[in-house]
Amino acid sequence: MFNVIWLQSGGCGGCTMSLLCAESPDLLTTLRGAGIELLWHPSLSERTGAEALELFEDVLAGRVVLDALCMEGAVLRGPEGTGRFHTLAGTDVAMIEWVRRLCGVARHVVAVGSCAAYGGVTAAAPNILDACGLQYDGQYPGGALGAGFVARGGLPVINVAGCPTHPDWVTETLMLLARNMLDTAALDDFRRPRFYADQLVHHGCTRNEFYEYKASARHPSELGCMMEHMGCIGTQAHGDCNTRLWNGSGSCTRAGYACINCTDPEFEEPGHPFCQTPKIAGIPVGLPTDMPKAWFVALSSLAKAATPMRLAKNAVSDHQVVPPSCHPSKRR
Repeated sequence: MFNVIWLQSGGCGGCTMSLLCAESPDLLTTLRGAGIELLWHPSLSERTGAEALELFEDVLAGRVVLDALCMEGAVLRGPEGTGRFHTLAGTDVAMIEWVRRLCGVARHVVAVGSCAAYGGVTAAAPNILDACGLQYDGQYPGGALGAGFVARGGLPVINVAGCPTHPDWVTETLMLLARNMLDTAALDDFRRPRFYADQLVHHGCTRNEFYEYKASARHPSELGCMMEHMGCIGTQAHGDCNTRLWNGSGSCTRAGYACINCTDPEFEEPGHPFCQTPKIAGIPVGLPTDMPKAWFVALSSLAKAATPMRLAKNAVSDHQVVPPSCHPSKRR
């Protein structure tokens, strides 16, 4: 069996809530089928109090092998580096100390969610909790374990970033680790698993036809592309959210909400309202990944000039008002 302990600290528990939405099969069936044993989880386990502490002591003493330590939520270093804003119940020992002890004996360490990975929403200014990620403090290496940390299995902290994470990102990461199929080459520059982070949220977005012609929504509930006016940065955000759908059918953009790039460090402080697009001289500041500004301006101008009437009208409506025309597909 591949033994896992799951800890929670400075966060909302949203990654656990998302994890419980795993389907086809459900979470427990998935873990059982992969040979993964969830030794302890603060919300899902029956063990509490002294029983949980006994398990932790057995792990630290080497009587129980810990294959992966999963951390959800940011690590709280305050006040003044003591970590005592969060002590593990019944121990009078700061959670940051428990994290460091257990990470020291774990074969792998997995940061579940952007808070555990980089600090996330918990670390937003003024950050009175002095919150940080396990091995990152925002976009900078460091965090609670230090930039040079390497787990016993030879990998740094694996950052399954997202706010919250897709359940499959977590279960697939654990399954790859259980099969010794995840190495440093399988992690991107921010140490996210590349099986989902090498995709863009833009891929598979149902609004891509509107994007191509720059037929843009201006208000919530409208069908058009949300990049130009409503703050969507799915063209820059790393994640397969629109090809690996949530709950079988959904994603942020499909629900009419702009992508806020929640898998990236420091997404929580973009410097502007989430649902507004900052511009300079009418040009969005955040351009699509790998797109030179001159190309974007030229292509946008051409696209707008060629926008079909159907897309122009549908983009600013909350439902389709002009359907596609019917034409014979076979040309003679």
